[in-house]
Amino acid sequence: MIEVEVFGARTGGGGSAHRTGPRSAAGPMPSSEEVRRLCILTAGAVGATDGHMAIEFVDADRIAQLNAEHRDKPMPTDVLAFPIDGVEPAGGSDQRLGERPGGGERELGDVVICPECATDLKEAIIHGVLHLLGMDHETDEGEMLTLQRRLRQGEGP
Repeated sequence: MIEVEVFGARTGGGGSAHRTGPRSAAGPMPSSEEVRRLCILTAGAVGATDGHMAIEFVDADRIAQLNAEHRDKPMPTDVLAFPIDGVEPAGGSDQRLGERPGGGERELGDVVICPECATDLKEAIIHGVLHLLGMDHETDEGEMLTLQRRLRQGEGP
């Protein structure tokens, strides 16, 4: 099972739920339940069945600080991904993606999103999760962005 912790999103599923995170220029903040649903959908699209991840919504100052520390780019960005355990099966072809060698849940990592910088929050969530799961649009042949578009299109507007 994919376990997702969400920080800074709306709580609850209704339109009147309060939001604890930063304001969004990319439309309404998704609820924690919607964030979890998108993460599980994205993980499933690449075969990840088990693992834990965290998604946090932060303001522009915080993401600029993280971007400077980890990528040497002292400016805000829309999304950063911090993989932890990796996703490559280590035990053989019968091991499920997301499982630790020897069993147990993998710590997939953290995704940090700045709603002020994102143009589409659902796309930012999908993008960050794909990075956690080992995809990289800077080195692949377009597979990551193609899958990202396909997943986002399946979501509707």
